[in-house]
Amino acid sequence: MKKVLLAAAVLMIAMVACNEKKSKDSIIGSWVMPIEGQPGKMQGIKLEENGEAFSINMATLVYKYWKQQGDDLYLTVKSIGNGMEIEGIDTLKIEKLTADSLILNSNYGYILRYVREK
Repeated sequence: MKKVLLAAAVLMIAMVACNEKKSKDSIIGSWVMPIEGQPGKMQGIKLEENGEAFSINMATLVYKYWKQQGDDLYLTVKSIGNGMEIEGIDTLKIEKLTADSLILNSNYGYILRYVREK
Protein backbone atom coordinates (compact mmCIF):
# COMPACT_ATOMS: atom_id res chain seq x y z
CA MET A 1 0.00 0.00 0.00
CA LYS A 2 2.83 2.38 0.89
CA LYS A 3 4.51 1.68 -2.45
CA VAL A 4 1.29 2.47 -4.33
CA LEU A 5 0.84 5.76 -2.46
CA LEU A 6 4.48 6.69 -3.02
CA ALA A 7 4.23 5.90 -6.74
CA ALA A 8 1.03 7.95 -7.03
CA ALA A 9 2.66 10.91 -5.25
CA VAL A 10 5.73 10.78 -7.52
CA LEU A 11 3.49 10.60 -10.60
CA MET A 12 1.42 13.59 -9.46
CA ILE A 13 4.56 15.66 -8.79
CA ALA A 14 5.95 14.79 -12.22
CA MET A 15 2.67 15.73 -13.92
CA VAL A 16 2.51 19.09 -12.11
CA ALA A 17 6.15 19.81 -12.97
CA CYS A 18 5.57 19.02 -16.66
CA ASN A 19 2.47 21.20 -16.82
CA GLU A 20 4.25 24.11 -15.11
CA LYS A 21 7.20 23.86 -17.48
CA LYS A 22 4.92 23.68 -20.52
CA SER A 23 2.95 26.78 -19.59
CA LYS A 24 5.98 28.70 -18.29
CA ASP A 25 8.08 28.09 -21.40
CA SER A 26 5.25 28.16 -23.95
CA ILE A 27 5.96 29.90 -27.22
CA ILE A 28 2.36 31.13 -27.33
CA GLY A 29 2.12 34.85 -26.68
CA SER A 30 3.50 38.18 -27.88
CA TRP A 31 7.24 38.49 -28.48
CA VAL A 32 8.92 41.84 -29.16
CA MET A 33 12.32 43.41 -29.79
CA PRO A 34 13.47 47.03 -30.14
CA ILE A 35 13.16 48.63 -33.58
CA GLU A 36 16.64 49.64 -34.68
CA GLY A 37 17.00 53.41 -34.94
CA GLN A 38 13.68 54.08 -33.19
CA PRO A 39 14.31 54.35 -29.44
CA GLY A 40 11.43 53.13 -27.29
CA LYS A 41 9.58 51.43 -30.18
CA MET A 42 9.09 47.68 -30.40
CA GLN A 43 8.20 45.19 -33.12
CA GLY A 44 7.55 41.50 -33.10
CA ILE A 45 5.14 38.65 -33.44
CA LYS A 46 2.07 37.34 -31.67
CA LEU A 47 1.58 33.57 -31.71
CA GLU A 48 -1.90 32.40 -30.78
CA GLU A 49 -2.91 29.00 -29.47
CA ASN A 50 -5.01 28.26 -32.58
CA GLY A 51 -2.00 28.55 -34.93
CA GLU A 52 -2.65 32.10 -36.08
CA ALA A 53 0.20 34.61 -36.08
CA PHE A 54 0.15 38.39 -36.20
CA SER A 55 2.79 41.05 -36.76
CA ILE A 56 3.40 43.66 -34.09
CA ASN A 57 4.29 47.07 -35.57
CA MET A 58 5.48 45.65 -38.93
CA ALA A 59 3.36 46.91 -41.82
CA THR A 60 5.44 45.31 -44.58
CA LEU A 61 5.81 41.84 -43.03
CA VAL A 62 2.48 40.17 -42.22
CA TYR A 63 2.57 36.98 -40.18
CA LYS A 64 -0.40 34.69 -40.81
CA TYR A 65 0.14 31.23 -39.29
CA TRP A 66 2.67 29.35 -37.21
CA LYS A 67 3.52 25.74 -36.43
CA GLN A 68 6.16 24.26 -34.13
CA GLN A 69 7.78 20.88 -34.69
CA GLY A 70 10.47 20.15 -32.11
CA ASP A 71 12.97 23.02 -32.26
CA ASP A 72 11.70 24.26 -35.63
CA LEU A 73 9.24 27.13 -35.92
CA TYR A 74 7.44 27.55 -39.25
CA LEU A 75 5.92 30.98 -39.92
CA THR A 76 3.67 31.66 -42.89
CA VAL A 77 4.40 35.25 -43.90
CA LYS A 78 3.43 37.77 -46.54
CA SER A 79 6.01 40.39 -47.46
CA ILE A 80 4.43 43.58 -48.76
CA GLY A 81 6.67 46.13 -50.36
CA ASN A 82 7.71 47.87 -53.55
CA GLY A 83 4.33 47.13 -55.11
CA MET A 84 4.86 43.36 -54.76
CA GLU A 85 3.48 40.77 -52.39
CA ILE A 86 5.46 37.61 -51.72
CA GLU A 87 4.07 34.85 -49.55
CA GLY A 88 6.13 32.04 -48.09
CA ILE A 89 7.12 30.05 -45.04
CA ASP A 90 10.05 31.04 -42.85
CA THR A 91 11.74 28.16 -41.07
CA LEU A 92 13.44 29.24 -37.86
CA LYS A 93 15.31 27.20 -35.26
CA ILE A 94 14.35 27.82 -31.65
CA GLU A 95 17.71 28.33 -29.96
CA LYS A 96 16.30 29.41 -26.59
CA LEU A 97 12.83 29.51 -25.09
CA THR A 98 12.19 30.56 -21.50
CA ALA A 99 9.28 32.26 -19.77
CA ASP A 100 10.51 35.67 -20.94
CA SER A 101 13.04 35.08 -23.75
CA LEU A 102 12.83 33.66 -27.28
CA ILE A 103 15.87 33.41 -29.55
CA LEU A 104 15.34 32.26 -33.13
CA ASN A 105 18.02 31.39 -35.69
CA SER A 106 17.24 31.87 -39.35
CA ASN A 107 18.43 29.78 -42.29
CA TYR A 108 19.67 33.08 -43.74
CA GLY A 109 22.20 33.67 -40.96
CA TYR A 110 20.42 36.19 -38.75
CA ILE A 111 19.33 35.81 -35.14
CA LEU A 112 16.11 37.23 -33.71
CA ARG A 113 16.15 38.00 -29.96
CA TYR A 114 12.70 38.57 -28.48
CA VAL A 115 11.34 39.21 -25.01
CA ARG A 116 7.83 38.34 -23.95
CA GLU A 117 5.53 41.34 -24.08
CA LYS A 118 3.86 41.88 -20.74
